[in-house]
Amino acid sequence: MKLLPASISEKLQTLRGNIYFEGLDSSALDIVTENMRLYQFKRKETVFLEGEKCVGLHILKSGSAKIYRLSPQGRQYIVNILHEGATFNEVSVYGGGANPVNVETLEKATIWIISVDALRKLVLSYPNYAQKIIENLAGNLRGLVQRVSEMAFFQVTHRLARLLNTLPEESLSGKHSSRLTQDQLAAYLGSVREVIARSLKELERNGAIRVENRRIYIVDQEKLNQLAEGMWE
Repeated sequence: MKLLPASISEKLQTLRGNIYFEGLDSSALDIVTENMRLYQFKRKETVFLEGEKCVGLHILKSGSAKIYRLSPQGRQYIVNILHEGATFNEVSVYGGGANPVNVETLEKATIWIISVDALRKLVLSYPNYAQKIIENLAGNLRGLVQRVSEMAFFQVTHRLARLLNTLPEESLSGKHSSRLTQDQLAAYLGSVREVIARSLKELERNGAIRVENRRIYIVDQEKLNQLAEGMWE
């Protein structure tokens, strides 16, 4: 991890485009910018670990990263894949306690970190900011409920089709550092590599995708949408 120089204008541009801070007045933004730092991380570098003390709210400026947890047996489950503009570690920032997850970069990345103490003071002083937090945390909870429902009601192939629909092109067919591996797709879906390999072949057989040199290309979006909803020919 390396501290990078950052101007006030860069900080304000990031905050005004972030769902938590858009619309805040200048006095509130001043509090945040004074407690906001930009760091550079190498590929596959740990950003923070589960159980560690929370240092602040993170905003991914560039690159990509994964949020994951480990089972007692060491098996990895990917909670989310983060891309440019993503905000993370809200739970420990606003709810207190240690970090509930691990985060590791998938490629070289730059990340803003905003002091947890400054944000908690902001909650007490600006009710509008507190309302934004409630709304965004509620949205995150809805997303988790959706993930749990998909795991309960859909087969892995259907869930994989849904995941492919949400991932950016560089995660499927981009350069090696940003492209997700089958192991990572499996970890995201709570499955194993062998099952993901079979599911990719099934999606390919149905004409929705093409797999070439470990890259995944969507060739029929309508077909992929149908498979994501569990519809087979």
